[in-house]
Amino acid sequence: MKILIVGAGAIGGYFGGRLLEMEANVTFLVREKRQKQLKEHGLVVTSIHGDLHVSDPQTIVSGSHPEPYDVILVSTKSYHLDGAIESIRPYVGDKTMILPLLNGIAHLDALSEAFGSKKVIGGLCFIETTLDENGKVIQTSPVQDLIFGERNGERSERILQLQATFEGTKANFRLSEKIEQEMWQKYLFITPLSGITSLFRSPIGPIRDQAQGADTLKRLLHETVEIMTAIGAPLSEGAMDATWNRLNDIGDGMKSSLQRDMEKSLPTEGDHLFGFLLKKAADLQIAAPTLSAVYANVDIYDKMLHS
Repeated sequence: MKILIVGAGAIGGYFGGRLLEMEANVTFLVREKRQKQLKEHGLVVTSIHGDLHVSDPQTIVSGSHPEPYDVILVSTKSYHLDGAIESIRPYVGDKTMILPLLNGIAHLDALSEAFGSKKVIGGLCFIETTLDENGKVIQTSPVQDLIFGERNGERSERILQLQATFEGTKANFRLSEKIEQEMWQKYLFITPLSGITSLFRSPIGPIRDQAQGADTLKRLLHETVEIMTAIGAPLSEGAMDATWNRLNDIGDGMKSSLQRDMEKSLPTEGDHLFGFLLKKAADLQIAAPTLSAVYANVDIYDKMLHS
């Protein structure tokens, strides 16, 4: 299968590199600066699972070499989604599958509106990677999971073909028959985690250890579950208790990626993660004061960043 990966950053670069390691047909859709960097230095990945170096990986810039791809993997930040949609238009054919790895759920509607829901499959990933100043992809923890599937759970011919394409890599590619549920479950976890750590500008440990901090975290989780349940999210039975246990099991030093973005004076995905849920809550007249405070915090930050 011909695979187009939008960007060669921390996520796309990692999974693309693992696919190239087994000689998959991978092309990166990148900006000219990144294209030059990759031509000069290659794609370099440092990982506990084995370092890799792909000299001069195949790259294109938006608009060049228009032809359809079998799979387009989108792992941009949500605030770059509109640009990503326009950049991939020349590469979407009748049989193209679009595999998004964004956090949250709102991007499914945006991609479906642009290309039709049939072309958009479900996806998510769990990985901690970063891009250094030289463009090297550095994996900072052992987790490297990419989960995908038809949104209706069908084991279709095309999804089984994609599964076969992904087999044999050093990363964990997994086909799910409940991909939308898994996407919502991740959304349920990262909403309170990213919300509380960004609100208090602290890793999770000190927040859990402080009485009012722990109470705020619990209220944020309750509000998130209430909203998601009201809009019909396919959460598993016992999802709230399982998420609460997970929030208490993660290491004290854990920071969310949204919090790290704020520490680096980068834009956040506040609208995509928190704003989306608050709009749904407003439509259903559900009070969500804790989530509102979380959103206000990142929204004020983002506006000050651009002022």
